[in-house]
Amino acid sequence: MKLEASQIHKSFGGIKALKGVNFFVESGEALALVGENGAGKSTLMKVLSGVYPAGQFEGEIKIDGRSFHFANTKDAEAQGIAIIHQELNLFPDLTVGENIFLSHLPKKGRAPQFLAPVDFKTIEVEANALLKILGVNFLASTRLGDLTTGQQQMVEIAKALSLNAKILILDEPTSSLSDKEVHALFAVLNELKSKGLGLIYISHKMEEVFTLCDRVSILRDGQSVFTGLMKQTTPGQIISHMVGRELKELYPPKKKRSTNRNKDAPAFSVRNFKAFKKSEGKMRVKDVSLDAYRGEILGISGLMGAGRTDFLLGIFQFSNYLVEGEISLDGKIFSGKNPREAKDFGLALVTEDRKKNGLHLDFSIKENMALAALGRMVKKSPLKTIDYDRIEALVVELQKRLKIKMGNANNPVRSLSGGNQQKVAIGKWLATSPKVLFLDEPTRGIDVGAKFEIYSLLNQLVDEGLCVIMASSELPEVIGLCDRVVVMREGHFVATLEGDDINEQKIMRYAVGADQPNKLPSNQNLH
Repeated sequence: MKLEASQIHKSFGGIKALKGVNFFVESGEALALVGENGAGKSTLMKVLSGVYPAGQFEGEIKIDGRSFHFANTKDAEAQGIAIIHQELNLFPDLTVGENIFLSHLPKKGRAPQFLAPVDFKTIEVEANALLKILGVNFLASTRLGDLTTGQQQMVEIAKALSLNAKILILDEPTSSLSDKEVHALFAVLNELKSKGLGLIYISHKMEEVFTLCDRVSILRDGQSVFTGLMKQTTPGQIISHMVGRELKELYPPKKKRSTNRNKDAPAFSVRNFKAFKKSEGKMRVKDVSLDAYRGEILGISGLMGAGRTDFLLGIFQFSNYLVEGEISLDGKIFSGKNPREAKDFGLALVTEDRKKNGLHLDFSIKENMALAALGRMVKKSPLKTIDYDRIEALVVELQKRLKIKMGNANNPVRSLSGGNQQKVAIGKWLATSPKVLFLDEPTRGIDVGAKFEIYSLLNQLVDEGLCVIMASSELPEVIGLCDRVVVMREGHFVATLEGDDINEQKIMRYAVGADQPNKLPSNQNLH
Protein backbone atom coordinates (compact mmCIF):
# COMPACT_ATOMS: atom_id res chain seq x y z
CA MET A 1 0.00 0.00 0.00
CA LYS A 2 1.25 3.48 -0.88
CA LEU A 3 -0.28 6.53 0.78
CA GLU A 4 0.34 9.88 -0.94
CA ALA A 5 -0.50 13.45 0.02
CA SER A 6 -0.29 16.00 -2.80
CA GLN A 7 -0.48 19.80 -2.53
CA ILE A 8 -2.29 19.79 0.83
CA HIS A 9 -3.46 23.24 1.92
CA LYS A 10 -5.28 23.90 5.20
CA SER A 11 -6.18 27.23 6.81
CA PHE A 12 -7.70 28.27 10.12
CA GLY A 13 -9.28 31.66 9.55
CA GLY A 14 -6.53 33.78 8.04
CA ILE A 15 -3.72 31.51 9.25
CA LYS A 16 -2.32 29.04 6.70
CA ALA A 17 -1.30 25.90 8.61
CA LEU A 18 -0.39 23.83 5.52
CA LYS A 19 0.90 25.31 2.27
CA GLY A 20 1.10 22.71 -0.47
CA VAL A 21 2.54 19.75 1.48
CA ASN A 22 3.66 16.68 -0.49
CA PHE A 23 4.88 13.35 0.83
CA PHE A 24 4.30 9.59 0.62
CA VAL A 25 4.80 6.45 2.70
CA GLU A 26 4.72 2.82 1.63
CA SER A 27 4.03 -0.49 3.34
CA GLY A 28 7.04 -1.93 5.13
CA GLU A 29 8.82 1.38 5.74
CA ALA A 30 8.96 3.92 8.54
CA LEU A 31 8.80 7.59 7.57
CA ALA A 32 9.93 10.16 10.13
CA LEU A 33 7.81 13.31 9.97
CA VAL A 34 9.68 16.06 11.79
CA GLY A 35 9.50 19.80 12.19
CA GLU A 36 9.30 22.46 14.85
CA ASN A 37 6.13 22.75 16.90
CA GLY A 38 3.68 24.68 14.77
CA ALA A 39 5.21 23.40 11.51
CA GLY A 40 1.96 21.63 10.57
CA LYS A 41 2.66 17.98 11.48
CA SER A 42 -0.45 17.41 13.59
CA THR A 43 -2.67 19.26 11.12
CA LEU A 44 -1.37 17.10 8.27
CA MET A 45 -1.97 13.90 10.24
CA LYS A 46 -5.54 14.99 10.98
CA VAL A 47 -6.07 15.50 7.25
CA LEU A 48 -4.72 12.03 6.45
CA SER A 49 -6.72 10.29 9.19
CA GLY A 50 -10.08 11.93 8.40
CA VAL A 51 -10.27 14.19 11.46
CA TYR A 52 -10.49 17.05 8.97
CA PRO A 53 -12.89 15.73 6.30
CA ALA A 54 -12.73 16.37 2.58
CA GLY A 55 -13.98 19.88 1.90
CA GLN A 56 -12.14 21.37 4.88
CA PHE A 57 -8.79 21.33 3.06
CA GLU A 58 -7.42 21.51 -0.46
CA GLY A 59 -5.28 18.89 -2.15
CA GLU A 60 -5.43 15.18 -2.89
CA ILE A 61 -5.02 11.98 -0.88
CA LYS A 62 -4.20 8.87 -2.88
CA ILE A 63 -3.95 5.21 -1.92
CA ASP A 64 -2.19 3.06 -4.51
CA GLY A 65 -2.80 5.79 -7.08
CA ARG A 66 -6.54 6.12 -6.41
CA SER A 67 -8.00 9.33 -4.97
CA PHE A 68 -9.98 9.16 -1.73
CA HIS A 69 -12.19 11.69 0.02
CA PHE A 70 -12.61 10.83 3.71
CA ALA A 71 -15.75 12.09 5.42
CA ASN A 72 -14.52 11.05 8.88
CA THR A 73 -11.99 8.87 10.71
CA LYS A 74 -14.00 5.71 10.04
CA ASP A 75 -13.57 6.27 6.30
CA ALA A 76 -9.80 6.53 6.78
CA GLU A 77 -9.73 3.45 9.02
CA ALA A 78 -11.70 1.50 6.41
CA GLN A 79 -8.85 2.21 3.97
CA GLY A 80 -6.21 1.04 6.46
CA ILE A 81 -5.07 4.36 7.99
CA ALA A 82 -4.96 4.48 11.80
CA ILE A 83 -3.54 7.11 14.13
CA ILE A 84 -2.27 6.88 17.72
CA HIS A 85 -2.36 10.31 19.32
CA GLN A 86 0.11 11.55 21.93
CA GLU A 87 -2.71 11.56 24.51
CA LEU A 88 -3.94 7.97 24.43
CA ASN A 89 -7.63 7.55 23.61
CA LEU A 90 -8.44 4.75 26.04
CA PHE A 91 -10.84 4.06 28.92
CA PRO A 92 -9.14 2.98 32.17
CA ASP A 93 -12.15 1.21 33.70
CA LEU A 94 -12.76 -1.04 30.67
CA THR A 95 -10.77 -4.19 29.95
CA VAL A 96 -7.97 -4.28 27.42
CA GLY A 97 -10.17 -6.26 25.00
CA GLU A 98 -13.07 -3.84 25.32
CA ASN A 99 -10.75 -0.92 24.58
CA ILE A 100 -9.39 -2.67 21.49
CA PHE A 101 -12.80 -3.38 19.97
CA LEU A 102 -14.83 -0.50 21.37
CA SER A 103 -15.39 1.18 18.00
CA HIS A 104 -16.37 -2.07 16.28
CA LEU A 105 -17.76 -4.43 18.92
CA PRO A 106 -18.56 -7.95 17.64
CA LYS A 107 -22.20 -8.88 18.23
CA LYS A 108 -24.10 -12.12 18.77
CA GLY A 109 -26.96 -13.50 16.71
CA ARG A 110 -28.80 -12.13 13.72
CA ALA A 111 -30.58 -9.22 15.35
CA PRO A 112 -29.87 -5.68 14.06
CA GLN A 113 -26.49 -4.45 15.24
CA PHE A 114 -27.91 -1.86 17.61
CA LEU A 115 -30.07 -4.53 19.33
CA ALA A 116 -27.71 -7.51 19.31
CA PRO A 117 -25.78 -8.29 22.51
CA VAL A 118 -22.01 -7.86 22.56
CA ASP A 119 -20.00 -11.03 21.95
CA PHE A 120 -17.52 -10.77 24.83
CA LYS A 121 -16.08 -14.22 24.15
CA THR A 122 -15.03 -13.18 20.63
CA ILE A 123 -13.55 -9.96 22.04
CA GLU A 124 -11.41 -11.94 24.48
CA VAL A 125 -10.23 -14.51 21.91
CA GLU A 126 -9.42 -12.03 19.16
CA ALA A 127 -7.86 -9.47 21.51
CA ASN A 128 -5.60 -12.12 23.04
CA ALA A 129 -4.53 -13.16 19.54
CA LEU A 130 -3.52 -9.56 18.78
CA LEU A 131 -1.70 -9.22 22.09
CA LYS A 132 0.22 -12.43 21.33
CA ILE A 133 1.42 -10.88 18.05
CA LEU A 134 2.73 -7.92 20.04
CA GLY A 135 4.46 -10.19 22.56
CA VAL A 136 3.05 -8.49 25.66
CA ASN A 137 2.66 -10.12 29.07
CA PHE A 138 -0.93 -9.15 29.89
CA LEU A 139 -4.32 -10.48 28.78
CA ALA A 140 -7.44 -9.07 27.17
CA SER A 141 -9.29 -9.42 30.50
CA THR A 142 -6.89 -7.04 32.28
CA ARG A 143 -8.34 -3.74 33.44
CA LEU A 144 -6.68 -1.08 31.30
CA GLY A 145 -6.09 1.28 34.23
CA ASP A 146 -3.83 -1.34 35.84
CA LEU A 147 -1.32 -1.12 32.96
CA THR A 148 1.71 1.13 32.64
CA THR A 149 1.75 3.87 30.01
CA GLY A 150 4.01 1.73 27.82
CA GLN A 151 1.60 -1.20 28.03
CA GLN A 152 -1.32 1.08 27.20
CA GLN A 153 0.63 2.19 24.12
CA MET A 154 0.68 -1.47 23.04
CA VAL A 155 -3.12 -1.61 23.48
CA GLU A 156 -3.43 1.34 21.09
CA ILE A 157 -1.32 -0.56 18.54
CA ALA A 158 -3.47 -3.67 19.02
CA LYS A 159 -6.55 -1.51 18.42
CA ALA A 160 -5.04 -0.30 15.14
CA LEU A 161 -4.24 -3.88 14.09
CA SER A 162 -7.84 -4.89 14.86
CA LEU A 163 -8.88 -2.34 12.23
CA ASN A 164 -6.56 -4.03 9.67
CA ALA A 165 -4.35 -0.95 9.55
CA LYS A 166 -1.86 -0.83 6.69
CA ILE A 167 -0.45 2.60 7.62
CA LEU A 168 0.00 3.49 11.30
CA ILE A 169 0.59 7.10 12.40
CA LEU A 170 2.32 7.55 15.77
CA ASP A 171 2.43 11.05 17.27
CA GLU A 172 5.21 11.44 19.89
CA PRO A 173 4.59 7.87 21.14
CA THR A 174 7.50 7.79 23.63
CA SER A 175 6.94 11.10 25.43
CA SER A 176 5.77 9.36 28.62
CA LEU A 177 7.66 6.06 28.33
CA SER A 178 10.66 4.74 30.22
CA ASP A 179 13.71 3.61 28.26
CA LYS A 180 12.74 -0.02 28.81
CA GLU A 181 9.27 0.65 27.40
CA VAL A 182 10.76 2.51 24.43
CA HIS A 183 12.94 -0.52 23.60
CA ALA A 184 9.89 -2.79 23.83
CA LEU A 185 7.86 -0.47 21.59
CA PHE A 186 10.61 -0.31 18.97
CA ALA A 187 10.95 -4.09 18.92
CA VAL A 188 7.22 -4.36 18.17
CA LEU A 189 7.29 -1.60 15.53
CA ASN A 190 10.26 -3.18 13.74
CA GLU A 191 8.49 -6.53 13.73
CA LEU A 192 5.29 -4.98 12.33
CA LYS A 193 7.32 -3.11 9.73
CA SER A 194 8.94 -6.39 8.61
CA LYS A 195 5.42 -7.80 8.11
CA GLY A 196 4.47 -4.95 5.78
CA LEU A 197 2.98 -2.28 8.05
CA GLY A 198 3.88 1.28 7.05
CA LEU A 199 4.71 3.77 9.81
CA ILE A 200 4.55 7.56 9.98
CA TYR A 201 6.57 8.42 13.06
CA ILE A 202 6.41 11.91 14.58
CA SER A 203 9.07 12.71 17.16
CA HIS A 204 11.43 15.46 18.30
CA LYS A 205 13.96 12.87 19.47
CA MET A 206 16.73 12.53 16.90
CA GLU A 207 18.06 9.25 18.29
CA GLU A 208 14.64 7.65 17.86
CA VAL A 209 14.04 8.66 14.25
CA PHE A 210 17.54 7.56 13.26
CA THR A 211 17.05 4.22 15.06
CA LEU A 212 13.62 3.37 13.64
CA CYS A 213 13.03 5.21 10.39
CA ASP A 214 14.05 4.60 6.77
CA ARG A 215 13.23 8.05 5.38
CA VAL A 216 12.58 11.51 6.74
CA SER A 217 10.20 14.23 5.58
CA ILE A 218 10.61 17.70 7.12
CA LEU A 219 8.00 20.43 7.47
CA ARG A 220 8.71 24.06 8.16
CA ASP A 221 6.03 26.75 8.42
CA GLY A 222 3.46 24.44 6.83
CA GLN A 223 5.59 23.50 3.83
CA SER A 224 7.57 20.43 2.76
CA VAL A 225 11.22 21.49 2.78
CA PHE A 226 13.15 18.21 2.61
CA THR A 227 12.73 14.48 2.03
CA GLY A 228 15.59 12.00 2.08
CA LEU A 229 16.92 8.64 3.21
CA MET A 230 17.93 8.50 6.87
CA LYS A 231 21.23 6.82 6.03
CA GLN A 232 22.14 9.75 3.79
CA THR A 233 21.05 12.45 6.25
CA THR A 234 22.71 13.83 9.40
CA PRO A 235 21.07 15.23 12.54
CA GLY A 236 22.62 18.60 11.74
CA GLN A 237 20.98 18.65 8.31
CA ILE A 238 17.59 17.80 9.83
CA ILE A 239 17.87 20.56 12.43
CA SER A 240 18.99 23.06 9.79
CA HIS A 241 15.96 22.27 7.60
CA MET A 242 13.60 22.35 10.58
CA VAL A 243 14.58 25.78 11.85
CA GLY A 244 15.62 27.37 8.57
CA ARG A 245 19.05 28.14 9.90
CA GLU A 246 22.10 26.22 10.96
CA LEU A 247 22.36 25.48 14.67
CA LYS A 248 26.01 24.62 15.07
CA GLU A 249 25.47 24.27 18.81
CA LEU A 250 22.34 22.83 20.37
CA TYR A 251 23.07 24.77 23.57
CA PRO A 252 24.07 28.39 24.11
CA PRO A 253 27.73 28.82 25.09
CA LYS A 254 28.09 27.89 28.75
CA LYS A 255 29.34 30.97 30.53
CA LYS A 256 31.95 30.71 33.25
CA ARG A 257 29.69 32.08 35.95
CA SER A 258 31.02 32.64 39.43
CA THR A 259 28.52 32.37 42.26
CA ASN A 260 31.16 33.14 44.91
CA ARG A 261 29.96 30.13 46.85
CA ASN A 262 32.74 30.58 49.40
CA LYS A 263 31.61 34.14 50.15
CA ASP A 264 27.88 34.34 49.54
CA ALA A 265 25.17 32.72 51.61
CA PRO A 266 23.07 30.25 49.60
CA ALA A 267 19.84 31.60 48.16
CA PHE A 268 18.01 28.32 48.80
CA SER A 269 18.76 25.51 51.23
CA VAL A 270 17.20 22.27 52.41
CA ARG A 271 18.41 20.28 55.39
CA ASN A 272 17.49 16.68 56.24
CA PHE A 273 14.55 16.82 53.84
CA LYS A 274 12.27 13.81 53.43
CA ALA A 275 9.18 13.33 51.26
CA PHE A 276 6.69 10.49 51.73
CA LYS A 277 4.36 9.90 48.77
CA LYS A 278 0.97 9.02 50.21
CA SER A 279 -0.50 7.44 47.07
CA GLU A 280 2.37 4.92 46.92
CA GLY A 281 2.94 4.56 50.64
CA LYS A 282 6.68 5.06 50.06
CA MET A 283 9.41 7.40 51.22
CA ARG A 284 10.52 8.88 47.88
CA VAL A 285 13.09 11.42 49.14
CA LYS A 286 15.31 10.23 51.98
CA ASP A 287 17.09 12.75 54.19
CA VAL A 288 18.71 15.05 51.61
CA SER A 289 20.46 18.39 52.04
CA LEU A 290 21.22 20.97 49.38
CA ASP A 291 22.49 24.53 48.88
CA ALA A 292 21.77 26.53 45.72
CA TYR A 293 23.04 29.99 44.83
CA ARG A 294 21.97 33.00 42.83
CA GLY A 295 23.47 33.19 39.36
CA GLU A 296 23.71 29.45 38.74
CA ILE A 297 21.75 26.67 37.08
CA LEU A 298 21.78 23.66 39.38
CA GLY A 299 20.81 20.41 37.66
CA ILE A 300 19.24 17.35 39.28
CA SER A 301 19.91 14.12 37.39
CA GLY A 302 19.29 10.42 38.00
CA LEU A 303 17.53 7.28 36.82
CA MET A 304 13.78 7.10 36.41
CA GLY A 305 12.26 6.77 39.87
CA ALA A 306 15.30 8.24 41.63
CA GLY A 307 13.09 10.89 43.26
CA ARG A 308 13.77 14.07 41.25
CA THR A 309 10.13 15.03 40.68
CA ASP A 310 9.20 13.94 44.22
CA PHE A 311 11.84 16.31 45.59
CA LEU A 312 10.41 19.28 43.67
CA LEU A 313 6.76 18.48 44.47
CA GLY A 314 7.64 17.88 48.11
CA ILE A 315 9.39 21.25 48.36
CA PHE A 316 6.16 22.84 47.15
CA GLN A 317 4.10 20.94 49.74
CA PHE A 318 1.80 19.23 47.25
CA SER A 319 -1.03 17.43 49.04
CA ASN A 320 0.10 13.97 47.94
CA TYR A 321 3.27 14.30 50.06
CA LEU A 322 4.13 14.29 53.74
CA VAL A 323 7.42 16.11 54.28
CA GLU A 324 9.98 16.65 57.02
CA GLY A 325 13.07 18.81 57.21
CA GLU A 326 14.05 22.44 56.92
CA ILE A 327 13.57 24.62 53.84
CA SER A 328 15.02 28.12 53.80
CA LEU A 329 15.26 31.05 51.41
CA ASP A 330 17.90 33.70 52.10
CA GLY A 331 18.20 32.30 55.62
CA LYS A 332 14.46 32.57 56.33
CA ILE A 333 12.73 29.29 57.25
CA PHE A 334 9.76 28.26 55.13
CA SER A 335 6.86 27.14 57.31
CA GLY A 336 4.20 26.95 54.61
CA LYS A 337 1.87 24.00 54.09
CA ASN A 338 0.78 24.24 50.43
CA PRO A 339 1.89 25.40 46.95
CA ARG A 340 0.22 28.81 47.35
CA GLU A 341 2.31 29.56 50.42
CA ALA A 342 5.43 28.30 48.60
CA LYS A 343 4.68 30.77 45.80
CA ASP A 344 4.16 33.62 48.26
CA PHE A 345 7.49 32.70 49.89
CA GLY A 346 9.34 33.32 46.61
CA LEU A 347 9.46 29.85 45.03
CA ALA A 348 8.20 28.99 41.54
CA LEU A 349 7.75 25.57 39.90
CA VAL A 350 7.29 24.82 36.20
CA THR A 351 5.89 21.29 36.41
CA GLU A 352 6.79 18.32 34.23
CA ASP A 353 3.39 18.00 32.52
CA ARG A 354 2.35 21.44 31.32
CA LYS A 355 -0.94 20.14 29.93
CA LYS A 356 -2.12 18.54 33.17
CA ASN A 357 -0.50 20.65 35.86
CA GLY A 358 1.14 23.69 34.25
CA LEU A 359 -1.56 25.36 32.18
CA HIS A 360 -5.33 25.62 31.90
CA LEU A 361 -5.56 24.74 28.21
CA ASP A 362 -9.05 26.15 27.67
CA PHE A 363 -8.19 29.44 29.38
CA SER A 364 -6.82 32.24 27.24
CA ILE A 365 -3.12 32.94 26.83
CA LYS A 366 -3.65 36.14 28.80
CA GLU A 367 -5.43 34.37 31.68
CA ASN A 368 -2.70 31.74 31.95
CA MET A 369 0.04 34.38 32.05
CA ALA A 370 -1.67 36.32 34.83
CA LEU A 371 -3.04 33.44 36.90
CA ALA A 372 -0.15 32.84 39.31
CA ALA A 373 0.28 36.59 39.92
CA LEU A 374 -3.41 37.47 39.99
CA GLY A 375 -3.14 38.80 43.54
CA ARG A 376 -0.84 41.52 42.19
CA MET A 377 -3.20 42.43 39.36
CA VAL A 378 -5.70 44.41 41.45
CA LYS A 379 -6.48 48.11 41.59
CA LYS A 380 -5.48 50.12 44.63
CA SER A 381 -9.03 50.81 45.66
CA PRO A 382 -11.35 49.63 48.45
CA LEU A 383 -13.09 47.25 46.04
CA LYS A 384 -9.78 45.72 44.88
CA THR A 385 -11.10 44.90 41.41
CA ILE A 386 -8.92 43.34 38.71
CA ASP A 387 -6.64 45.84 36.99
CA TYR A 388 -6.93 44.71 33.38
CA ASP A 389 -4.49 47.36 32.19
CA ARG A 390 -1.80 45.78 34.37
CA ILE A 391 -2.63 42.36 32.92
CA GLU A 392 -2.35 43.73 29.38
CA ALA A 393 1.04 45.27 30.24
CA LEU A 394 2.18 41.95 31.75
CA VAL A 395 1.22 40.06 28.61
CA VAL A 396 3.11 42.51 26.39
CA GLU A 397 6.18 42.29 28.63
CA LEU A 398 6.23 38.48 28.79
CA GLN A 399 5.57 38.03 25.09
CA LYS A 400 8.51 40.29 24.27
CA ARG A 401 10.86 38.86 26.89
CA LEU A 402 10.14 35.20 26.13
CA LYS A 403 9.68 35.67 22.36
CA ILE A 404 6.29 33.95 22.41
CA LYS A 405 4.83 33.46 18.94
CA MET A 406 1.11 34.03 19.25
CA GLY A 407 -1.81 35.83 17.69
CA ASN A 408 -4.53 37.28 19.91
CA ALA A 409 -3.81 36.92 23.63
CA ASN A 410 -7.50 36.09 24.13
CA ASN A 411 -7.11 32.83 22.18
CA PRO A 412 -6.99 29.63 24.26
CA VAL A 413 -3.46 28.64 25.23
CA ARG A 414 -4.01 25.22 23.60
CA SER A 415 -3.88 27.04 20.23
CA LEU A 416 -0.14 27.60 20.71
CA SER A 417 2.62 25.20 19.71
CA GLY A 418 4.22 23.10 22.45
CA GLY A 419 7.28 25.31 22.69
CA ASN A 420 5.20 28.47 23.03
CA GLN A 421 2.95 26.80 25.60
CA GLN A 422 6.07 26.03 27.63
CA LYS A 423 7.15 29.66 27.40
CA VAL A 424 3.74 30.70 28.76
CA ALA A 425 4.15 28.20 31.61
CA ILE A 426 7.54 29.72 32.46
CA GLY A 427 6.25 33.28 32.00
CA LYS A 428 3.34 32.60 34.35
CA TRP A 429 5.83 31.99 37.15
CA LEU A 430 8.20 34.80 36.20
CA ALA A 431 5.22 37.11 36.70
CA THR A 432 5.41 36.28 40.44
CA SER A 433 9.00 37.66 40.63
CA PRO A 434 10.38 34.46 42.19
CA LYS A 435 13.70 34.21 43.98
CA VAL A 436 14.17 30.55 43.03
CA LEU A 437 12.81 28.99 39.83
CA PHE A 438 12.40 25.20 39.75
CA LEU A 439 11.83 23.45 36.41
CA ASP A 440 10.93 19.79 35.96
CA GLU A 441 11.75 18.51 32.45
CA PRO A 442 11.70 22.06 31.04
CA THR A 443 11.96 21.07 27.35
CA ARG A 444 10.04 17.79 27.19
CA GLY A 445 8.07 17.45 23.95
CA ILE A 446 9.29 20.63 22.27
CA ASP A 447 11.43 21.08 19.17
CA VAL A 448 15.10 21.98 18.99
CA GLY A 449 14.52 25.60 18.01
CA ALA A 450 12.21 26.23 20.99
CA LYS A 451 14.64 24.36 23.25
CA PHE A 452 17.47 26.68 22.26
CA GLU A 453 15.32 29.72 23.01
CA ILE A 454 14.39 28.36 26.46
CA TYR A 455 18.03 27.54 27.21
CA SER A 456 18.97 31.10 26.24
CA LEU A 457 16.22 32.45 28.49
CA LEU A 458 17.45 30.41 31.47
CA ASN A 459 20.98 31.71 30.92
CA GLN A 460 19.63 35.25 30.85
CA LEU A 461 17.68 34.71 34.08
CA VAL A 462 20.68 33.43 36.03
CA ASP A 463 22.82 36.25 34.64
CA GLU A 464 20.23 38.58 36.20
CA GLY A 465 20.77 36.87 39.55
CA LEU A 466 17.97 34.31 39.69
CA CYS A 467 18.65 30.89 41.21
CA VAL A 468 17.49 28.13 38.81
CA ILE A 469 17.13 24.47 39.85
CA MET A 470 16.34 22.12 36.97
CA ALA A 471 15.48 18.40 36.98
CA SER A 472 15.99 16.75 33.58
CA SER A 473 16.18 13.24 32.15
CA GLU A 474 18.15 14.46 29.11
CA LEU A 475 21.84 14.04 29.87
CA PRO A 476 23.03 16.34 27.03
CA GLU A 477 20.72 19.05 28.41
CA VAL A 478 22.11 18.70 31.92
CA ILE A 479 25.70 18.66 30.68
CA GLY A 480 25.22 21.51 28.21
CA LEU A 481 23.39 23.88 30.51
CA CYS A 482 24.12 23.36 34.22
CA ASP A 483 26.86 24.92 36.35
CA ARG A 484 26.56 22.17 38.95
CA VAL A 485 24.76 18.81 38.89
CA VAL A 486 23.37 16.87 41.84
CA VAL A 487 22.94 13.16 41.09
CA MET A 488 20.02 11.34 42.75
CA ARG A 489 19.79 7.63 43.38
CA GLU A 490 16.99 5.85 45.23
CA GLY A 491 15.85 9.01 46.99
CA HIS A 492 19.33 10.18 48.04
CA PHE A 493 21.69 12.84 46.70
CA VAL A 494 24.80 10.77 46.02
CA ALA A 495 27.13 13.26 44.30
CA THR A 496 27.53 16.91 43.36
CA LEU A 497 29.52 17.54 40.17
CA GLU A 498 30.84 20.73 38.61
CA GLY A 499 33.28 21.85 35.93
CA ASP A 500 34.86 19.08 33.89
CA ASP A 501 33.30 16.46 36.18
CA ILE A 502 29.92 17.16 34.57
CA ASN A 503 30.06 14.43 31.94
CA GLU A 504 27.98 11.43 30.97
CA GLN A 505 30.34 8.83 32.42
CA LYS A 506 30.49 10.34 35.90
CA ILE A 507 26.77 11.13 36.09
CA MET A 508 25.90 7.58 35.04
CA ARG A 509 28.45 6.08 37.41
CA TYR A 510 26.80 7.70 40.40
CA ALA A 511 23.26 7.25 39.06
CA VAL A 512 23.56 3.46 38.72
CA GLY A 513 25.61 2.94 41.86
CA ALA A 514 28.87 1.99 40.18
CA ASP A 515 30.64 4.21 42.72
CA GLN A 516 29.87 1.49 45.27
CA PRO A 517 32.51 -1.25 44.88
CA ASN A 518 30.21 -4.13 45.79
CA LYS A 519 27.27 -3.05 43.66
CA LEU A 520 27.02 -3.95 39.99
CA PRO A 521 25.75 -1.14 37.74
CA SER A 522 22.20 -1.36 36.43
CA ASN A 523 21.59 -1.62 32.70
CA GLN A 524 18.96 1.14 32.91
CA ASN A 525 19.45 4.37 31.05
CA LEU A 526 18.77 7.79 32.45
CA HIS A 527 15.17 8.85 32.17
